[in-house]
Amino acid sequence: MVENDLQTIREHGPASIACAHWPLPFWKMSGAGNDFIIIDHRRPLIASEQMAEFARLTCRRKFGVGADGLFFIENSEQADFQWRFFNADGSEAEMCGNGARCVARFAYMNGIAAAHMRFATLAGIIEASVEGPQVTIHLTPPGRLELNHQVLVGGHEYTVHLINTGVPHGVVFVNDLAHTDVRGVGFSLRHHVDFGPAGVNVNFAALHGDGLRIRTYERGVEDETFACGTGAVATALIASHLGKVQSPVTVTTSGGVQLAVLFTPQGMGEFSSVQLKGPAHIIYSGELSPEALAS
Repeated sequence: MVENDLQTIREHGPASIACAHWPLPFWKMSGAGNDFIIIDHRRPLIASEQMAEFARLTCRRKFGVGADGLFFIENSEQADFQWRFFNADGSEAEMCGNGARCVARFAYMNGIAAAHMRFATLAGIIEASVEGPQVTIHLTPPGRLELNHQVLVGGHEYTVHLINTGVPHGVVFVNDLAHTDVRGVGFSLRHHVDFGPAGVNVNFAALHGDGLRIRTYERGVEDETFACGTGAVATALIASHLGKVQSPVTVTTSGGVQLAVLFTPQGMGEFSSVQLKGPAHIIYSGELSPEALAS
């Protein structure tokens, strides 16, 4: 322990988080602008009940490492490995498309899995292929397609199309994406009573050449992010169902990165062979000290 876990996180602060080994190695990675902290947790270091608070504190920008979310990589009996994924606010999420691509490259580069791998998430088994910085993931079949849901926000009616691509998404097509109030309207739609206590991620989209351009308000981050992998997939699938695009679809994120979404329409709002391809970049590796939690 380092100074008794920094004097028990400065006398019983931040849930008195303890770690089995300080300093704690981690990688920082970016998937099209979504940034993540990844920790090899196959040898347990943080107690399960303290993971959420550990993630929240470590993901704080300017105080911690700073990230949109944090992954703990763990052993699995049904796949090459499994993860526990926490958003920046400490909420645990079922799936993350850009994060999955980063995790796959991390696992390959650290000898945890081969270039073609399978890993377990709360959304199901994900398959991935790593080719240098380019990573392709095969998602589980999407569900809950619901078109033309009318929602009133701030005196304006929005048409929201819903689909679950591992996590729930709402898609709103707009005429002027650049001037859309993603943070304000996104917050209101994300928390709208029509979408239940869990809420939805909200993607604002517009046609862009033969593809799409999107901006996303993400649950758990509670702000606009530079990219959202499952949001890119959700938007492409809905746009295809509405006759706007065909597979493969190039989706340009607000960070300017292009993601490729591939799929096979099955009719009646169903899709198979859903894939997401794009870059997963290593930013740096380092070691966490308990002071990152106590700042």
